[in-house]
Formats: sequence, structure tokens, C-alpha cells
Amino acid sequence: MKDKIIPEFFRRYGLNYVWGAIFLLINVYIATLSPKYLGTIIDLLDTPVINQQEVLKYIALMLLVALGVFVSRFIWRYFIMGNSRNMECFLRMEMLKHLQKMSVNFYSSRKTGDLMAYAVNDIGALRRSFGPGVALILNGLGLGLLSVFSMVQVVHPKLTALALLPIPVVIVVITRMGSSIRKRFRQVQANFASISDRINENISGIRVIKTYVQEEDEVARFEVLNQEMKKSNIRLVRVSALMGPSIQLFFGISFVINLIYGSSLVKTGQISLGDFIAFNGYLTMIMWPVVSIGRIINVFQRGMASYKRLEEIFSVEPEIQDDALPDSEEAAEKLEGQIELNNLSFAYPGHNEYALEDISFKLEKGQILGVIGRTGSGKTTLVNLLLKLFNVKPGQISIDGRDINDYTVENLRENIGYVPQDNFLFSATINENIRYFNDTYNDDDIEDASKISMIYDNIMEFPAKFETRIGERGVNLSGGQKQRISIARAIIKQPAIYILDDALSAVDTETEEAILTNLKQTMSGHTGIIISHRISALRHADEIIVLDHGKIVERGTHDELIGQTGLYQELYEEQYENEKREAFRNEA
Repeated sequence: MKDKIIPEFFRRYGLNYVWGAIFLLINVYIATLSPKYLGTIIDLLDTPVINQQEVLKYIALMLLVALGVFVSRFIWRYFIMGNSRNMECFLRMEMLKHLQKMSVNFYSSRKTGDLMAYAVNDIGALRRSFGPGVALILNGLGLGLLSVFSMVQVVHPKLTALALLPIPVVIVVITRMGSSIRKRFRQVQANFASISDRINENISGIRVIKTYVQEEDEVARFEVLNQEMKKSNIRLVRVSALMGPSIQLFFGISFVINLIYGSSLVKTGQISLGDFIAFNGYLTMIMWPVVSIGRIINVFQRGMASYKRLEEIFSVEPEIQDDALPDSEEAAEKLEGQIELNNLSFAYPGHNEYALEDISFKLEKGQILGVIGRTGSGKTTLVNLLLKLFNVKPGQISIDGRDINDYTVENLRENIGYVPQDNFLFSATINENIRYFNDTYNDDDIEDASKISMIYDNIMEFPAKFETRIGERGVNLSGGQKQRISIARAIIKQPAIYILDDALSAVDTETEEAILTNLKQTMSGHTGIIISHRISALRHADEIIVLDHGKIVERGTHDELIGQTGLYQELYEEQYENEKREAFRNEA
């Protein structure tokens, strides 16, 4: 785990554990007074003349002990258990921050279910280690030591030694079970991650599952994972379930020794009946800490297994590093929007083949660049590099005359309004999705952005209008509606640079033309990059580049490109023929 995370937590909240430990030890000390007072009362009652005043005095002391135990236990539980919840929240927040810093390449190699298991199960297991686990250790050590001390000092040393003889054997047996528990728990966590991932895929892909009538097959595949989860849990329970009975068995031997030898000491007058009863009380007190050893080992072995898993995640360094130092002035800097690419070549991590090769162009502020090419030609890769979703070599991309690596990621992306081809909408209202939960935008800003993106009329048809709640990932909206809400989200930022990555693919040509007309006015004075497989979306661009296999094979204006033989003309003729066939079918 990152070296600073756990120390940072203890720097903030460590004092809570100190107070918790103090009150826990006070609680233990008060609790050990109870058997002593009970034994004294028994001895007072086992006399020919009962001293009622003394008996009442010790009864009152026992009531005070009960009250003291109640108050001190409440306080130490508040500090220790409450602090474990602080740890849970702290680690979960740190994990989210860490995941937010990871590049898209990180998520392509990690399953959603596995990441959910880290954030829920593993952090939960660590919380139990630093909550109930710490409390059990402190309580067990304090109660055990004080009880043994009282048994030796107050009752009889030899009886104490004989009664505690089986306990070391118990500790050895339980300790050996610990490593097995840790291994089996890690398997449980791995199976939980697989189940979470499968459920996530089933929910996300429910339309595809229903379309291909795969419901029963998905249930069958899930049943296999479910059975594996059950088996791994049963294997874990087989070991952990042995702890309690093993401890009780050995303590049964302790009580038998106590009854046989202790009763003989009472009979010979070496100890009083009250001392014998007090000894049994202390032995019972010791039993619970030792019984808790099983639970402590169980909790801590699970916690350590989860700690190792969390350590693996936190040790992953973000691939995208800010060479520029973030400061308040730069964070607020507004870019002009001039973009220049100089012989840009890029290959994805783990691949030898270039996704982009020798790409060069220059966009002045206010110009619009159109990008077109067949699937896999490198269009989206170009966008990813401009957004610095992957590292770029120095000198290959500059914005406003500065190398892209000289900008912080936050400052760079704040100045870009990006509309991806795979639109993502949050399970929130349309209003919240357009302003992206940013309260600086007012209702007029939201309405203006929705009108420019041509979604306003659709929104007005909904009963709740802008307060209409969108289902998960916009499931209750059409593809075109989702795209236009995403465009409105980019427009409302009024960024220096607009990037639309095939953002009009789900709208009809008439709506596309209306949106492009609005965007042309909105983007006036702003730099724009429009990526599209539709030539109609690129007609008004100041320059169009045609990509093929990661290289620029043609460049020019729309009129220049359709006048020369090449890929652009070929795409134009394909789309023109398709439009003619579509129009003919509509007329027929």
C-alpha cells in the first residue's frame, strides 16, 4: 500500500485509538474487581454471624463496578469502533482518488467486479481488523494479564499454574490455523470479485442478453461461479469453525483441574469458599480472551489478506504524470486554443505497431479541423492524446505554443469540451447531466446549451422537463437524445477547444445539419475538432485530414478532396449512393 496512506490515517485519527485503549484498560481493571467482591460477599455470608453492613457495602461496590464497566465500555467502543469506521471511509475515499488518477489503460486490464471487491469487501475486512480486532487484542491482553495476576496474588499460585496449563497448547493450535484461514479467505475474495463482475455484466448487457435469448445460459454460467463461491466459503468455515470448539475443549480441561484441585484446597482450608468462587470467576474471564484468539486470528488473517490485495492496487502508479506543477494561477488559466502536432507517432502500451504515425497539422484559434477515416484508422487515438489520456513524447503536441506536457491534466481538460462517441450519462436529472453537477451554471445557461444541441424540444415533452431523471447510463433515452445531452454538456463549458468524436452518428441528417449550424456559431472564436464517419458533418471545416492505418493520406477542404481521386472521394461516393438508395426507398 502507498507508504503515506496508513501513516496519514494515524496522523489524523491515531489519538482516538489512544483514548480508546486507555478507557478499555480502565474497563478491564474495573471488570476484574467483580469476582473479588463476589468472593468477599460469599465469605461474609459463610460465617455464623453475618455482617449485613459489610455485605451491603460490597453489593454497592459491585453495582458501582457494573456502572463503571457500562460507562467505560461505551467510551472505548465509541473511540475504537468509531475510529475503524473513520478508517473505512478514509481508505474508500483514498481508493476513489487513486482510481480517478489511473489512465484508461489501467481499466482495460481490470475487471469492474474486482475493483468493487477492493472498495467493499477488502476495505471492510481491514476495518474489522482495526475495529473489533484491535479491541479484542487489547481487551484480551488486559483482561488475561489482570485476571492471572489476581488469581496468583489473591487466590493460589499453584492452582493458577495447573488451571492454565492447557492454554499454551490452545494458542499453538490456533496460530497454526491462521495461515490456512488467510489463504482460503483470499480465494473467497477472488470469487466474490468474479461474481460481482458477472452481475455487473448481466445488468449492463441485459438488452443484448434478452435479444439473443441467453437468460438461461447466463443463469447457468452464474450458477458455476455461485457454487465456487459457496465451496470457497465452506472451505474457510471448516477451518475457522474448529477454533471455538477447540478452545472450549481445552478450557473444559482447565475447569476440571480447578474443580478437582481447588475443591481439595477448600476442604483443607488453604483457600476459602469465596476465594474458590472468585478463582472460577477469574478463570471464566480468561476463557473469553482465549476464545477470542480464534476470532482475532480469523479477523486479522482476513484483514492481512485484504491488505495485500489493497497494497497491489495502491502500489500502481498513474501512467499519466504531470510534469507541470499544479498551482492556483495555472489551474485558472484560460487557453487560447492553438493546436500544433509535429510528427506525432504513438503506439499503445504493449503494442509494437503504431496507432498513429507522423501526424502533423496546425490549428489556429477559431479554426475547425475535420477528421475522417475508416474504422481503426486512429481517429479516437488522436483525441485520446489531445486529452492526455496517454503519455505523449515531448515536442510532439503543443497548445498555445507550449508543450502539452507543460500543462497539468486538470488545466488541459478544463479547457476542452469533449463529446465522446460512447456517451455516458449519470443516473440523475437531465439538468444535473448537462451542468455535470456544477452549480455555477444557471437555468438560462442550461436552456441555451440544450437549444444549441437541439435537445430542448425533446426535454420539454417530458412531464418533469429538465428535472426528468435519467435511468442508469441513459437507458430510458434514445441514442440521439443521449448524444445531444452530451453535446449540451460540452457547450455549457464554453471551452477554448471543442472535440466531437463521432458525436452525431445517432441523429438524422436534418437534425445533424441544424446542430452543426448552431455549433458553427457557438464555436466561433473557439478551436474545434470534429471527428465523423459522415462527410456531411465535415463540409464546413477549415481543413479536413483523412486517416488510414494511422497516417494522414489526404488533407484539404471538402471541395478540394472530392475533386481528387482518393479515400475521401471514395467515402463520399459510398455515402452519396447510400443516401440516394434511402431516399428512393422512402419515396417508394
